[in-house]
Amino acid sequence: MSFTHKEIPGVIALFDVDGTLTPARKEISDKMKNTLAALRKKIVIGFVGGSDLIKQKEQIGEDVLKMFDFCFSENGLTAYKLEQQLASQSFIGYMGEDRYNKLANFILGYLAKLDLPKKRGTFIEFRNGMINVSPIGRNCSHAERDEFEAYDKIHNVRPKMVAALKKEFPDYGLIYSIGGQISFDVMPAGWDKTYCLRHIKGEGFTKIHFFGDKTFEGGNDFEIYTHPDVTGHAVQAPEDTLRILNELFQV
Repeated sequence: MSFTHKEIPGVIALFDVDGTLTPARKEISDKMKNTLAALRKKIVIGFVGGSDLIKQKEQIGEDVLKMFDFCFSENGLTAYKLEQQLASQSFIGYMGEDRYNKLANFILGYLAKLDLPKKRGTFIEFRNGMINVSPIGRNCSHAERDEFEAYDKIHNVRPKMVAALKKEFPDYGLIYSIGGQISFDVMPAGWDKTYCLRHIKGEGFTKIHFFGDKTFEGGNDFEIYTHPDVTGHAVQAPEDTLRILNELFQV
């Protein structure tokens, strides 16, 4: 199905979720929902997030697949077009059990020796197309997320851990992407957010916009933000996204 019925054909806007459409790990506002609905009448819209679809439903709504033309969970390794699922990829299929076990054992051993003010639970979250590693643990509260983020900015807990993984596994063909407040993603090279572009390559788009907040080098929006086929927009909060959308599309 083509998108020629849009008011401005050939244009797509892709959005990061945390910090772009919603505050980090919090729910989308009614104002953002209404803006996206108005924007969808003009152009094709999609989201591209590192988390799995369950978490995106928690933040954007159970009807998230109906709100966007394209939905790219786990950077597009799980993908939907007009509510229909597209081909997916598997992290464990790429890694193999033996190599994955060595990686997981190293991560858990590193974290066991890491002295932090607080640790909670779920330090490795296994996803379809990647693993997500959280030094504090994904079970922490919102307040504890904020505390760790501030601590990490001073002590560089995540950058130091990423450096240790790169040194230990130089031949695994992996990339490490810091995103959100408390974690970083580990995935095969090329499986960052630019992966989602494969799904829209044949759609005839002449302009691809991307909005994200982790656009610095090492952030999980960097690769797609700097991709030569993409016009990137760096934001610091959903309010910035709303402002830029109004400037570009009068919504």
